[in-house]
Order: sequence, then C-alpha cells, then structure tokens
Amino acid sequence: MKKKPVYSVIVPVYNEEEVIAVSYRKLKDTMDYIKEDYELIFINDGSKDKTMNKLLTAAQKDKHVKIIDFSRNFGHQIAISAGMDYCIGDAVIVIDADLQDPPEVIEEMIKKWKQGYHVVYGKRKERKGESFFKKITAGIFYRLLNKLTDVHVPEDVGDFRLIDRKVCDEMKKISEKNRYVRGLIAWLGFNQTEVSYIREKRAAGKTKYPLKKMIKFASNAIISFSYKPLKTATFLGSLISLVGVGYLLYIMYLKFFTNKTVQGWTSSVSINLIFFGIILFILGIMGEYIGRIYDEIKNRPLYIIKDLIGFEEIKKVKKE
Repeated sequence: MKKKPVYSVIVPVYNEEEVIAVSYRKLKDTMDYIKEDYELIFINDGSKDKTMNKLLTAAQKDKHVKIIDFSRNFGHQIAISAGMDYCIGDAVIVIDADLQDPPEVIEEMIKKWKQGYHVVYGKRKERKGESFFKKITAGIFYRLLNKLTDVHVPEDVGDFRLIDRKVCDEMKKISEKNRYVRGLIAWLGFNQTEVSYIREKRAAGKTKYPLKKMIKFASNAIISFSYKPLKTATFLGSLISLVGVGYLLYIMYLKFFTNKTVQGWTSSVSINLIFFGIILFILGIMGEYIGRIYDEIKNRPLYIIKDLIGFEEIKKVKKE
C-alpha cells in the first residue's frame, strides 16, 4: 500500500514555462531536506505555452509530482481550491510557481504547525520588484477590506500559507463560486499565526495579475465578505432623494416668494448628471450581488478537469 504523504504542496500554474522547471527543483529540494513524505500537486490552469509539457517531464521522473490539468483557465483561486480537493497530506502548503514566495520558508511554517497552529500564513515584510503604485494600492486594499468586513484578513498576506488537514477539510465543504481563498481561511478561524519573509522579484515571466485583474480581485474580495457596499448604496440613495426634495423646495420658494427665477439649464443638467451617475453606481453594486446569486443558483462545477496525472488510486476508484 502506498504511503500517505505528510505534506501536500499545492502549486497553481498558468503560462509559467520560463520558471516552472526551476520552481519544481527548488520545491523538491526544500521538501527532500525536510525528510518526510510529501506530494507536489501542480494545477495547470489552462496554460497555452509549454508549461504542461514540462510538468509531464517532471512527473515521469518523480513519483512525488501530481498534476491536475484543467480543461481551460478557471482562475488562480479556483486552482487552489482544486488542489485542496485532491490533496491528502496532513498539512497543506499553498505556494505560487513564480518563486516570489521562497520555498525555504516552508520549513519555518512546518515548525509552527508542529507547535499546534492550524494556519501559518506568510507575511511580507518587504516586497521586491513591485512598483510603488502596487505597494500603495495593496496596502490600501487590505486596510479597506478590514474596515468593511467583520472577518479580519491579515494585512500584507497572500495565498502563501500552510493549513492543517482540519482546515482543508472545512474548506472543501464551502461551495461558493466566487472565491477569495485567504478570506475564507480567515473566516474559518482555528489557531493562526504568521511567518515573516521578504518577497522576491519574479524569477522569470510576467505577472498574471495586471491592474485590471487586481481591481477585479479586490472587488470580489470586498463583495464576498461585506454587505456594507449595499448599505452605502442605500445611504446614497436616501441622500439623493433628500437633496432632490430640498432643491425642489428651493425652486418653489424662488418662484412664489421672490422675484428671482432659475435661469438656463446648466445647473439642472449638471445636477442630473451627478445624480444619474450615483444611481448607476448604486445599480452596479446591486448588480454585482445579484450576479453572485445567479452564479450560485446555476450551481455549475467550480472547474472541469481534462486529466489527472499521478492520481492512480483516484482513477482506479472512478473506474470501479
């Protein structure tokens, strides 16, 4: 009978052909040094380059390597979720393939886990290779998120972390379609602690989170964990109504009690544009929440797997 791994390392990958071989070797060296059994689970999130070919080469040579090959790109957070669904280790480590999060930190995380912590997240004390704009906006995002939600999500923390099997099993019960993994783990609770490290530059390749994706990611996080945008929309709607009524009373006063009249359309058009802009903003917020309800009602699977490599036992069970 095949020995059950102590550690499962989950690595989502998307178009990482330039760095995946180096990433695999560093992860393997780190886990071999720990001298306990492990599995390396790479989730190929619909890569269009040679990433999958390089993963297959590693899997042929190394029994620790397992691959979940998606039918298309489903997104980083979904790829992490798939890794959690299929991993079997007592401790689960999530790390990106770009080597910005040093694999060597895993050893320190394991020490914390053995002390009894259920979640050990990596906290960035320095972020190399990132623009001033990205650092500032990231800082604003985390602080804004914690102001808007009742769940405390640690600041300056990404998805690089170790979670206990208990936490992983609870994560698998969550069926949300629009996922913010680090927020969900914070919401679950358990004993959590941090390990500080310096985040390095990308070893190679381009970031998979340009500004457009970062904005989408941030809005998803806020909407997933807070109703306050809806409450803000209600407040703005009430404020608009009060201002409108006040302005109407002001016009009537000028008409009936003074010799003054409001000349021209400039002021009216300007006010209408402002009000309509706010109304459309409110409708947009409401649309985001309604869209999420629609996603949940459709109940489509989170991801579609094209192939599983290294999961012989699972394949055998499915055939039977």
